[in-house]
Amino acid sequence: MKYAKLGSTGIEVSRICVGCMSYGKASEDFHLWTLPQDETTKMIGHAIDLGVNFFDTANCYAHGTSEEFLGNALRDLGVRRDKVVIASKVYFNDGHLSKKAIEREIDGTLSRLGTDYLDLYQIHRFDYATPMEETMSALDALVKSGKVRALGASAMYGYQFHNLQLCAERNGLTLFSTLQDHYNLLYREDERDLIPVAEQYGVSRIPYSPLAGGHLTHPGWDSGSRRDATDKILHRKYDRSKDSDIVIVGRVAELARRRAVTMSEIALAWHFAKGVAAPIVGATNARHFDDAVRSVDLELSSDEVKYLEEPYRAHEISGAVPRPV
Repeated sequence: MKYAKLGSTGIEVSRICVGCMSYGKASEDFHLWTLPQDETTKMIGHAIDLGVNFFDTANCYAHGTSEEFLGNALRDLGVRRDKVVIASKVYFNDGHLSKKAIEREIDGTLSRLGTDYLDLYQIHRFDYATPMEETMSALDALVKSGKVRALGASAMYGYQFHNLQLCAERNGLTLFSTLQDHYNLLYREDERDLIPVAEQYGVSRIPYSPLAGGHLTHPGWDSGSRRDATDKILHRKYDRSKDSDIVIVGRVAELARRRAVTMSEIALAWHFAKGVAAPIVGATNARHFDDAVRSVDLELSSDEVKYLEEPYRAHEISGAVPRPV
C-alpha cells in the first residue's frame, strides 16, 4: 500500500479509502444491500490487513448504523485509534449546516463511532439556508476544541467551494483540506470548475463513486447484483446516460484485457493518473478490496488515459444540490 498526506494537514492516509455506505442495517428507505455487523467486521479487517487505514462514513448512512458498525468493527478487531483515519459527514439532518445542527451532529457521530475525535469532518452538501460564516465558524470551533482534526467538503458547485474557502480565509478560520466529489470515467463534469478550485487551494481529492456504482467493474451495464436490483438512486444517477457511457465501459474492459488486470484496477488507476489522493471504494466482497489495492501500483500511459476518456460526452449535473426555486 502507498500513502499520501491530506492537503497540508500532515494526516497520512492509504491511497485507497473504504467507503462505509456499504455497511449498516438494511432498510427500505435507505439501502437493502448493506452488510450486517459480522460481515462488516470481516470486510474492515480485510482492508486493514491490506494496509488500508482510511475509512469514510456519514451520519445519514443506514440511518447512523454505518457509523455504529464501523466503530464496532474497529473495536472488535482491536485496532488502535491512532492507527486509522476516520472521516464522516454532516448535512442530511435537521438544520443542515447551522451551528446548532453541526454541534448536535458531531456529538452523535462521535458517540456512534465510539471515539472522542474525528480525523476528517466533511460537509456533505452546500447549505443555501445557512450563512457561510455561521457554518465555517462552527466547523472551525470543532477543530479548535479537538473534536475534529481537519475539514473537508463534498459535492457542490465550484463557486460554492471557492466562496466557502474564501470565507474561511477572510475570517481566519480553518479551510477545507479535502474534496469528496462525484468523479469517475462516466461522470467528469467537475473538471470544468470544482476540481480546478480544489487544485488552486492545494486540496486533496478523495472522490466518491470512483467505479460508477459498479458499472466500471464488469462488461455490459447491469450486473444482476442485489444493489443493481434494488438501488434506485444508482439507476437515477447513471441510467439516463447509458447509451453513451456503455462505450466507455467497453473501453475499460478492452484495456483490462490488454493489461491482464481487472476492470476495477483500470478504472481506479485512471484516478491516480488524474491526481486523485484516495478514491473512496465501497465493497461488499473481499476481492473488491484486493482489486482496489492492486490498482495503486498500476500506471496508465498518457495514450491509455486518452483512450479511456475520448468517448466522454457532457452529462447532467449529479451530486451538487441546485439552488431552491
